[in-house]
Amino acid sequence: VQLQACGGGLVQPGGSLRLSCAASGRTYSSYSTGWFRQAPGKEREFVAAIRRSGGSTVYADSIKGRFTISGDIARNGVYLQMRSLKPEDTAVYYCAATRSVSLRDDTQYNYWGQGTKVTVSS
Repeated sequence: VQLQACGGGLVQPGGSLRLSCAASGRTYSSYSTGWFRQAPGKEREFVAAIRRSGGSTVYADSIKGRFTISGDIARNGVYLQMRSLKPEDTAVYYCAATRSVSLRDDTQYNYWGQGTKVTVSS
C-alpha cells in the first residue's frame, strides 16, 4: 500500500482547505484510512478516520464540526475537508492506512503518506 497526501498550503484564519490522500496497492481495499497531524514541537495527533467497511467516520474533538472526512472507493481516495481553520490547525497532515479497529491509535497504522503542510496565518 502506498499513500500520497496533497492539498496543503497557506490559508487565512477562517478559511478552508481540502486535503486529498491517493492510495494504491492491491490490498488497500481492506484498509481503513485516517488523517493525523503534527504541529511543530508537538506529538502527532489523530484528526479523523473513515472505515473501509461501511464508511463510518470518527473525529477528534478538537476538529469536530469543522472537518469532514470522506472517501471515494472507486478512486481509492480519501479527503479531508477543513473549514473554519484556526492558527492551531497549523501542522503537517498525514494520511495513513490500517486494518485495526483502533482508528485513533497511530501505532495501529501500517502505511503512511509523506505529509502535506497546512499553515493557518494572517
